[in-house]
Amino acid sequence: MNFLSLENINFYLAMILSIINGVLMCFASYKFFQIIQLSGYKLKGYFAWLKDTKANYVSRIFLLSVLSIFCILVTNALFDVYHAEGLYSYIGLVFYFYFTIVFIVNLYSAPQKVPLKNTTRMTRLNIAMFFAVTILSFFMITVCSEYLPFVKFGALCLVPIATPILVPFVHIILIPLEKMIINGHVLRAKSKLKKCQNLIKIGITGSYGKTSTKYILNTILSQKYKVCMSPHSFNTLTGLSKVINNYLNLDDEILLAEMGARQVGDIKELCDLIQPKYGIITSVGEQHLLTFKNFENVLKTKFELIEALPKNEGVAVFNGFDKGAKILYNRCQLDKKKITGNKGLVNAKNITFDQMGTSFDLLINNKTYSAKTVLLGKHNVENIVLCVQMAKILGLSDKEILNGISALKPIPHRLELIKTETNIILDDSYNASVEGSKVALNALSKMPGRKIVITPGLVEMGEKEKQANIDLGKRIAKVADFVIIVNKVNFEAIKQGLDEKKFKDENIYQAETLDKAKILMRDFLSTGDSILFENDLPDNYI
Repeated sequence: MNFLSLENINFYLAMILSIINGVLMCFASYKFFQIIQLSGYKLKGYFAWLKDTKANYVSRIFLLSVLSIFCILVTNALFDVYHAEGLYSYIGLVFYFYFTIVFIVNLYSAPQKVPLKNTTRMTRLNIAMFFAVTILSFFMITVCSEYLPFVKFGALCLVPIATPILVPFVHIILIPLEKMIINGHVLRAKSKLKKCQNLIKIGITGSYGKTSTKYILNTILSQKYKVCMSPHSFNTLTGLSKVINNYLNLDDEILLAEMGARQVGDIKELCDLIQPKYGIITSVGEQHLLTFKNFENVLKTKFELIEALPKNEGVAVFNGFDKGAKILYNRCQLDKKKITGNKGLVNAKNITFDQMGTSFDLLINNKTYSAKTVLLGKHNVENIVLCVQMAKILGLSDKEILNGISALKPIPHRLELIKTETNIILDDSYNASVEGSKVALNALSKMPGRKIVITPGLVEMGEKEKQANIDLGKRIAKVADFVIIVNKVNFEAIKQGLDEKKFKDENIYQAETLDKAKILMRDFLSTGDSILFENDLPDNYI
């Protein structure tokens, strides 16, 4: 009987099995969906991960298929499936479904820094993936039943091998639809912004310090204004459109828009939406060189915010403590440009910090005030000074500014000071840069007890990554008593730096993940020790 005949029971069984396989493969493709999402739905980042030897999930899913097909072939031979009918023809699939479920359970139980977000876009991607896998599964079963009858329904085992390619394939198919949907969100956001004629719009960008500056500025400006701040790290076109559509109220007076970028043109796209009158440049360094290629492209992209400001009324504030920001200040042609630091009217001096926080003298228009904050690190003082300058431009009094500084709260995972009953923890795990790691290690040096550093090193630095991590190892050696290097990505480079500074080899440890590093630390952790968590690898490095 023809396999595709509606009278053939195998036809309906093949449909049911294909649907089940479609569901399972959507779950089994979790990691590939996650990498697509972490890459900003850009295939360049996905395929860079896929080609990398660190992408061991490809080999794992390949092993799933090979092991399953082997068990099915052995089972089919034992039960003579070639001539058998009924349940015997499907018994081998028990192995495949068992192995697949075990694979999925292990996949979802693995620790993740940034879990897959179940957005509406990801839902559409999963639905498209389901149909693609279901169709492919049915096709494979039909072909094998016709030309490889000794395999029969075991053809399902070959489908997982295709998932690393199917995920970007369905993503490409959905791109036109996604662009239409994003354009709809953007148009709705622009329409809402037009209703807020008196809204003060401030764009904030930089290689690092964007989110911290945003939180600080929100706290200070809230002393006088009703402020809408983009939550978390919402700094893309989709994210900022969501902020405007879902978070911005018509009676809000200020919108703080964090603007992130990984390639030239990203900031310009965000400015086309927000149309800010005010701009802040935090710090500009050699971040994301993997996509920017060189430092000049980083400068060019960050300067897109300044170019988007109104020529006659635009106001730009630059971090005068940062070399990259000062380069952009010198390029800026706006009349209303301000710079902090020694050349500006707002500055900070006599910065000291300990386990209680940071104290400094705040200079505002030739007046000096004693200020104190729970935030740690010189870079946070620089961010505060930036925000003070913008606050003065927007008419806040010195008293309101000082009240705002005293109201600041620790920013999660950004050199966050955490005190336990026995130890002090500096959580700087959100991300790391060369300058940021210097500040974090300096802060650790001021803490009591033995010093422990847990870090995977610096990533996304292109050709400069190895040397940056060698230098990081040298700086760690000057401060730390123990070091745990997470993952193998930068282990050799960091260890080389440690060795050059004669750091004790027996005090250098390696752990596969951050969770395993925490367990390993228990072997030598004592009461009174201070621990610095410096960076945590993105999931596309694990």
